[in-house]
This record gives sequence, structure tokens and C-alpha cells, in this order.
Amino acid sequence: MTLPRLDRAAGPTVAVLAYEGMSTFEMGIVTEVFGLPRPELDVVWYDLKVCAERPGPVRVIGGAALTTGYGLDVFAAAQTVIVPGVSDVHAECSNELVAALRQAHDRGGRVVSICSGAFALAAAGLLDGRRAATHWRYASLLQQRFPLVDVDPDVLYVDDGDLLTSAGSAAGLDLCVHLVRADFGPSIANAVARRLVISPHRDGGQAQFIEAPVASVVDDARITRSMAWALANLDQLITVESLARHARMSTRTYLRRFKQCNGTSPIRWLINQRIQASLPLLETTGTPIEEVATAVGFDNAVTYRHHFAVALRTSPSAYRRAFRTASG
Repeated sequence: MTLPRLDRAAGPTVAVLAYEGMSTFEMGIVTEVFGLPRPELDVVWYDLKVCAERPGPVRVIGGAALTTGYGLDVFAAAQTVIVPGVSDVHAECSNELVAALRQAHDRGGRVVSICSGAFALAAAGLLDGRRAATHWRYASLLQQRFPLVDVDPDVLYVDDGDLLTSAGSAAGLDLCVHLVRADFGPSIANAVARRLVISPHRDGGQAQFIEAPVASVVDDARITRSMAWALANLDQLITVESLARHARMSTRTYLRRFKQCNGTSPIRWLINQRIQASLPLLETTGTPIEEVATAVGFDNAVTYRHHFAVALRTSPSAYRRAFRTASG
């Protein structure tokens, strides 16, 4: 049988699965990013459908119910299908959901999971031999239940082409904005991120959140002033001593206060800011990597590539290629 071709004439179609006992937070992420009309962006936006295994009411956490008229047939027909979680990470997925996920994948759809939703993709066999993410609490269980999956417990999300998986709930926001970036390019994705009041891209991975104490956040106008000066002069040589001078503190006091305010060291913060400042140059210009490195204050391209890979788990060149492909 010939599978129907995907039609993008009316805008990309997205379907998200509602399931019994779900938290509405992950569903809300999907509807916020893909469901709200965005005429100000001047693009044909997504066509979102909320689906369930059986059309009708779906009970959610808190005693409420969500009602939808769309079933798994609509779910499997979408260009992007999203599983925002499963009701029980120890239980088997229904045969109907497994079949729908396989059908969506076979017909060329993009299959996405948030948090524990990776268990559904794994149950359908889609993640065999593929790299995948899930919430750090479930990573070892996912690996145990589905040993053919290459589970990465540290990252916020994994883009493996037609299969995309994210870590815990908030990481679903990162992944959804990434999908917008892949479909419409960095400018549109950045605009959506601004409306969500989130960063277009977060550094690091979920390893930083595993059983870790929360840093004390202290407001200090002197530290803020020094950070603003650094951001305005990223292409210059910036040392802890120069930051301390702008804060009118001793170096020792500055190091202590900066850590209290930001939960990290001045140098680590500065490296991350320089990487973030380099992203628009990679996304929108053909400036050589060596010039990008010096433009944002790195000594050389080797140092830049090293820190870029540590923060984003890819190279500047690969990052640029990905965005050029999306923009094209």
C-alpha cells in the first residue's frame, strides 16, 4: 500500500497525545508553542490537533477532564506527532498507540517525546539503535527496559533527525523551540522564545540538575554593573581583576559575591556569554570561524571550538550547517 504524502500547504501539522492521568504542563508547552496563532510573525503557522487514543473525555491530574474529538487516526496522520509523557513508565503501551507511532514514522512524520514519552517511542521500536533522552529519574529504567536504546542521561534533548526526545518537563520547551527553529529558522524561533520569556537556547544539560543543591541568588548592583560592562565589551580582554575593578571590589570579594549572585564563577559565566554572542554570527553570517572566535573574545578558534563543544555538544561549523539548512 502506498502511504499518503505529507501536505504542507496549510502549514505544518502537529498532533499531541492526551492520555489518562496526565499533567497538563507538558500539554500546555505544546499548545503554547504550536497552537497559539502568531500573525505577527508573517508565516503560515502550525495546525495543532489534540488527540487521544479514543475520542472523548480524558481525565487529567487534579480531577479535571480534557475532551477531544480527535483519535489516533488524526494523530498518526500529522507531520509532527508529540507524546508528552506516559501514565506509567513501568506499564506497557497499548498496541493501538504503538501502531499509530509506527505508522506516523513510516509515512515520514517527525516523532517527538517529552519527558517520559520516550517510553512510548521505545515501545514502538523506534528508538532501537538510536540516541534518546528522557528525564534523568527515568534514564536508567528506560535503558533497562529497552536495552537497544542509546540513552543519554545528561542532555536536555536529542535531535536524531526524524526522532526527537527531551528530558524533563521544562526541557520540552527547549525542544519545542528547537523544532520551530528547524522549521522556520533562527529569527522566528528567537521571536517565539522572547514571547515565552525563555532563552532561545540553554547551555549544558540536565546533569546539572541531578540531586544538586540550588545556588543562593543574591542581588548586588555592583556585580550587575560589572556584568553589563563585560557584555558590552566581549571582544576585549576581560579578567576577573578588571571585572572586580568595575564592581569596585577586591578580586577575592568579587569572586565570592559573584558566586553568591550567579551560582557560577565569573570566567565560566563569561565563556557562556561569549558562546551565546557567537550564535547569531553562526546563524546569519558566513564569517569564518576564526573571526567569529575573536569577535566574541576568545583567544583563538581552538579555544572557541573546545568551549562551544562542551556547552552545546556540537561544533560551531555543525551548528552553522544546521541553521543554514533550516533557514534554507
